[in-house]
Amino acid sequence: MNVIEQSRPTSTPIPGVAHATWVGHDEGVSQLSMWRQTLQPGAATPPHRHDCDEVVLCLSGWGELVVDGQTQRFGADSTVVLPRGRDHQIFNPGPQPLEILGVFGASPVATFLPDGSAIDLPWRS
Repeated sequence: MNVIEQSRPTSTPIPGVAHATWVGHDEGVSQLSMWRQTLQPGAATPPHRHDCDEVVLCLSGWGELVVDGQTQRFGADSTVVLPRGRDHQIFNPGPQPLEILGVFGASPVATFLPDGSAIDLPWRS
């Protein structure tokens, strides 16, 4: 399958975060994964890290990235670079939804909280 119709993000158990996996194991790839997410105003991801590299492209809105206690603002047409194992959290402090596309260097096998415990993601990869 080379051409895939992409679904819109749908609600998840994480408040204010909608998710759609666009490419992952189910599409026959094992060396990357791509997720589309919408964070509603005031929403945030939990603080976490992945076992692979991640690049986040901001499609619309603006957000704040927290890494190592530092907050960096990003907006549409920005690229957020997150090396493997880097604790991070993304917030949407803006007035409109934050639309992001996450591209991973592998299909994440696990996502971890800062204390090292695994997060059971409410979506497939």
